[in-house]
Amino acid sequence: MKIFQKANCLLLLFALSSVSLQAQTGSKKSTSTSTNKKTNIVPPPPPTVEIVDPVLMTVGGDPVTKGEFESIYRKNNQKDTKSDRKALEEYLELFTNFKLKVKAAKDAGKDTVKAFQNELKGYRKQLAQPYLTDKDVNDKLINEAYERMKKDVRASHILIKLGSDPSPKDTLIAFNKIMGLRNRVLKGEDFGVLASANSDDPSAKQNAGDLGYFTSMMMVYPFENAAYTTPVGQISMPVRTKFGYHILKVVDTRDAQGQVHVAHIMVKVPENAKDSAVAISRKKIEEIADKVKKGEDFASLASNFSDDRTSGKNGGQLPWFGTGKMVPDFEKAAFDLKKDGDVSSIIQTQYGFHIIKRLERKGVQAFDEVKAELKQKVSKDSRSQVSRNSVISKIKAENSFKEDPKALIELISKVDTSYYNGKWKAESAAGLTKPLFNLGDVTFTQQDLAKFISENQSKQSKESSLDGLVRKAYDAWKDDKIIAFEDAKLESKYQDFRLLMQEYRDGILLFEITDENVWSKALKDSAGMAGFYENNKLNYMWGDRLEAVIYKAKDLKIAKESRKLVDKKIKKGTSIEEITKKVNASSQLNLQVEEGVFSKGDNETIDKITWIEGVSPDIINPDGSVTFVEVKKKMAPMPKSISEARGLITADYQTFLEKEWIEQLKKKYTVNVNRAVFDTIQ
Repeated sequence: MKIFQKANCLLLLFALSSVSLQAQTGSKKSTSTSTNKKTNIVPPPPPTVEIVDPVLMTVGGDPVTKGEFESIYRKNNQKDTKSDRKALEEYLELFTNFKLKVKAAKDAGKDTVKAFQNELKGYRKQLAQPYLTDKDVNDKLINEAYERMKKDVRASHILIKLGSDPSPKDTLIAFNKIMGLRNRVLKGEDFGVLASANSDDPSAKQNAGDLGYFTSMMMVYPFENAAYTTPVGQISMPVRTKFGYHILKVVDTRDAQGQVHVAHIMVKVPENAKDSAVAISRKKIEEIADKVKKGEDFASLASNFSDDRTSGKNGGQLPWFGTGKMVPDFEKAAFDLKKDGDVSSIIQTQYGFHIIKRLERKGVQAFDEVKAELKQKVSKDSRSQVSRNSVISKIKAENSFKEDPKALIELISKVDTSYYNGKWKAESAAGLTKPLFNLGDVTFTQQDLAKFISENQSKQSKESSLDGLVRKAYDAWKDDKIIAFEDAKLESKYQDFRLLMQEYRDGILLFEITDENVWSKALKDSAGMAGFYENNKLNYMWGDRLEAVIYKAKDLKIAKESRKLVDKKIKKGTSIEEITKKVNASSQLNLQVEEGVFSKGDNETIDKITWIEGVSPDIINPDGSVTFVEVKKKMAPMPKSISEARGLITADYQTFLEKEWIEQLKKKYTVNVNRAVFDTIQ
């Protein structure tokens, strides 16, 4: 996953010349193409021993260490061999330009802006996650998820809703209700009938609680556990999730569907189309389906007639997909095909009509292929709490955690019923200063918790006990404080983390200052860009081009008819719409027309004909169709207008602005390099 896209794009801009790339793609935040492709954060190494990091250079008086330079240099030059001196010297210049920009950003006060500080804080929170995660526990969860991916489970459920913070009374009522329903099922009542009548899942009215087949990572973790551990035909014990209490009936298990590779032909049906338009689309797909049945090449038909032009260019082929990746009707039809080469009947989705051909099918992907994706999903899933609890236990053990339960009881006694209304005051616990717990050399007191509760309270159900509410708040606060304790030590504990944070800090500053002086400046400075264009317009030339209309008829007879109409059009001004309407009266597949201005290489047909005004000779295609071209005009080479070459001109203008800016920075800031330190870099 490409996390921190903005920072990743910017950290190494000075080495990647991405100003030009950014302009061509039309985005200042385009993803970096450095060798650090995915910015995946590796698990934290053991704490490193702090050593003296010599100063490599100063930029405007600000020191830059050898370690910082080496850290970034290695990420862009990941080679086993030692770096040659020429490469190091070239990189030193790029690094110097980078630091000059960062220095300018700091002097402009961009590191004091609240938006910058909040953004960096957000990045740090994500960067810190691997250092606050139990890798062993995470690996077990990932492996468990993968093993479950090999099976699909079909289950029905009954839900009795329960709020996120119910009172003991409400919890007991919900539990007793779900247990009562379970007992009725065990005594022989129909599960589906009970689900339709009693489940708080609205869909149960239509599906009788049947969830269909699902697999790992598709349901909340407690529900998934019950589904994968309850035998087929059995009823689970009540399962508590954030939604309430469930009971499950596991109907079936099967080997996972895996993935399927298909090609399709689509005839689009516009949104809110009239019946007449739908009828035209249906007629067209039926004609195509008839051709498929008669043995015509599926890929050629997709290329010629599919309204999905992206896949049509590739014979209708779509990327591999598995359960949940396509709309249900399309997915079902694709997986229902029994063998490679089978073709579906016409199916309809919200996009239009489709014919699907199965090309290949395979089982669940290998673990290494899905590990990264599973890791990301686990980190966002409720099962991540398992890993967090393990980390908290380790932090406690490493830092001599000590807790005083009596001190908590004493504080709870000071919390009165005003807490139910969210109006309890910390002053009610004035004078209570005993430690609740100690972690390392830090003490967290009764007053700390009282202040937290007072500032974060909200209205509560009066059916909840004050003791339970305060203990719940305490447990959440305590866990957060333990994690924060470890989080605050990361820079001093892990050198790699400290350097990474420095890179992100500088990267965000680089983005902001470059945007101001190059990217946005170029986009806003229309007069400057126009002047740059006038001085360099011969760099943006059109070659020879042809204004033409391409006609593709399904056979010689249709081609002959179409030619007559085109000749008439040239002489009397008949429109292309009139031609297609007449020729396609009996079939929407008779004639396909494409009009435009073409350069060499734009179109295979245009490249085959002689560029002379008039109508070209027929080109007989391998499938029996006939193509000819109405050549309107040959256009001589000429400079592109600004609008026609805006992307390239913007990129070049930004490069021009950046070079000017760097020269100004070199004059403004003195750069001193300690050559003795630099020469020690290998």
